[in-house]
Amino acid sequence: MFQTPSGGAGQGAAARDSGLMSIGAVLNALRDEFPDITISKIRFLESEGLVEPRRTPAGYRKFSAHDVERLAQVLRMQRDHYLPLKVIREHLDAVERGEAVALPRVGRQRDGEAVPESAEAPTVARIGRDELLATAGIDDQELKEWESYGLLAPLPDGAYDAEAVTVASLVLQLGRFGIEPRHLRVMKAAADREAGLVDQVVAPLKRHRNPQTRAHAEARTKELAGLAVKLHAALVQTALGVRLP
Repeated sequence: MFQTPSGGAGQGAAARDSGLMSIGAVLNALRDEFPDITISKIRFLESEGLVEPRRTPAGYRKFSAHDVERLAQVLRMQRDHYLPLKVIREHLDAVERGEAVALPRVGRQRDGEAVPESAEAPTVARIGRDELLATAGIDDQELKEWESYGLLAPLPDGAYDAEAVTVASLVLQLGRFGIEPRHLRVMKAAADREAGLVDQVVAPLKRHRNPQTRAHAEARTKELAGLAVKLHAALVQTALGVRLP
């Protein structure tokens, strides 16, 4: 157990450092709920202003319990609501100021600003390239390789659909079993065919001029996508002779 020398200055430093955690300890504290968390991800969130740990004279980060809880809130909002970091930061800052704010609902972005969802047009949460790399814990070369196999693809402005985080996580998990990204092209091809079938069914509704009809098309797309995913999972389980919980 670390002990400081006796005396006013030493006791004051000990009091200030009491309860502070290293970045490695923070990683371990968050890993149960967020298995894919990495030190690079924590550093990235710090660089984006989501958390401001103290620094020792030697430059080491020291996190308080408040810092750890704030990191957990950020990660939950990313995972459960696919919110951009800028929106998450503004929301948490407002909460800490004591303002009564609701969890934002974010759709498309324009020039880095969140645009509220509307009933007339389906919206997609987005994530930047650097944020995707940090969240997934991969480097730019790996991402380019995955893109070459069609597993991930940037949007026209260079950002990514927030679902790219889930895809990246699953690619990494499969890699631990020796399944390389190039092996997953067959899954991507199957997903594209399934998506094409769903799109063929809802295309007439999407082209309709009535906003309510187009909104109905979005709901129908989600319903069909859910059924397709369930069928795909059932067929894979049947082929392998296993049953997942």
